[in-house]
Amino acid sequence: MATKEKEHEEQAPEGGEKKKSNLLLIIIIVVLVLVLLIGGIVAALMMGNHDAEAESGHGAKTEVAADAHANEEGHASEGESSASHGSGEAMTEVGLMFPLDTFTVNLLSESGRRYLKVEMNLELEGEELSPELDTKKPIFRDIIIRILSSKSLEEISTIKGKEKLKEQIVNDLNMRLKDGKVKNVYFTDFVVQ
Repeated sequence: MATKEKEHEEQAPEGGEKKKSNLLLIIIIVVLVLVLLIGGIVAALMMGNHDAEAESGHGAKTEVAADAHANEEGHASEGESSASHGSGEAMTEVGLMFPLDTFTVNLLSESGRRYLKVEMNLELEGEELSPELDTKKPIFRDIIIRILSSKSLEEISTIKGKEKLKEQIVNDLNMRLKDGKVKNVYFTDFVVQ
């Protein structure tokens, strides 16, 4: 009997240790899950705040660009049929295209190690603008290089950022044109490294 009691006493502490180790394992898993959830929430909030800061920092520019875009849409919808304007985004008729050479610029960053390679085409309002663009091509390349190099990776990595970039290029180029205007910019290559 003495041997049975010793065996029973030896098993009891092991069972208690198993319960304690299982409880400890469950507590560790719960803590890890909570840390991951909190980390995810913090990351989402930080990304959301960054987008809000970028928009608030360029609020005045965005309003001007939005007004210009609304005016362009108003003029475009007058010439289009209602069936082709149904989606609001798709335009059935594309104007004359003016291709530009490749742009490779350093993006605005603290380290200066990010660069952007872009190829784009300008959509022209009329054929009469093409000769003016040919003669002013170095000026327009300079304008576009300045605009591109003033952007950070965060500003151009989203679809909204690319749209704002297009609007800024169109507005700046149109301010220097006499014979017509640029309707849109189409990126044919857009690589960030």
